[in-house]
Amino acid sequence: MKKLLQIVAGAIWCMLHSAPASAQTEIDGIMMYKNNFCFGTVYTHSSWDQYWEGNFKRENANLGSVTTQMLGVMGNYGISNKLNVLFGVPYVQTKASAGQLNSMKGVQDLSLWIKWMPVQTNIGKGSLTLYGVGGYTFPLTDYTPDFLPMSIGLRSKTLSLRGMIDYEVNNLFATLSGTYMFRDNIKIDRDNYYTTEMHYTNEVKMPNAAQFNFRLGYRSERLIAEAVINQFNTLGGFDITKNNMPFPSNKMNATMVGPHFKYNFKKPHGLSLVGGADYTVAGRNMGQATSFSAGVFYVIHSLF
Repeated sequence: MKKLLQIVAGAIWCMLHSAPASAQTEIDGIMMYKNNFCFGTVYTHSSWDQYWEGNFKRENANLGSVTTQMLGVMGNYGISNKLNVLFGVPYVQTKASAGQLNSMKGVQDLSLWIKWMPVQTNIGKGSLTLYGVGGYTFPLTDYTPDFLPMSIGLRSKTLSLRGMIDYEVNNLFATLSGTYMFRDNIKIDRDNYYTTEMHYTNEVKMPNAAQFNFRLGYRSERLIAEAVINQFNTLGGFDITKNNMPFPSNKMNATMVGPHFKYNFKKPHGLSLVGGADYTVAGRNMGQATSFSAGVFYVIHSLF
């Protein structure tokens, strides 16, 4: 068991940051109108059987395929046409198809976001929009983060600040965003641990992280179809080595690409279907995951 844990890299980020495509989320160029409330649920299935141990890509027959399933409940309320508040709560389950690692499941973290649109102006033949987004994420249950890759999360309270720019012309659009994540330290169920040096404490210093997201596609009243590139990097941490265990403060980098869509039904008015797929094309201390998601959302007009 110890040897098995020593050579397993986590794919936690892929499940933590799975999101529906263009469903008025905190990372797209769409706002909810004043007093409208959008809510729904999204299911995500992610799996990998190869992973990067540092920069070295490998397999592990004792693990087989590692699968993460997530069922998330999400909502977005329009305080005004230029200010939205959003929330998300996922239920996560992990499982390995081989070996003796126990699966884990449970409610993970609550994410709260404020999305602000301070600028919207016409430039050339299109419309340019700027956004500022702030978010705070914290664990809702006492799950363990120190059992990668089966842990359902990292239990780190996180403050996120994002800037985003969106340009649309004749139903074609491009959205670019950058996010800085301040991650709080966590505590684990042991009194000492080794990273690149010995630590005689149960507190783990978590490296901050950065995320860059680019979306390019077609946007109309009825349909949104887009290609998404997502880059996530921890700003610090250390690589998993042959003689070391995977650990929450490891360096975890990933580049993911994939198509996403949203379709608004004509009847009933306010009902929409979202879905997408993502593939990890490059990584470090990460699983090379393939993810699929699908969800249903409904907008209540003039909630108050």
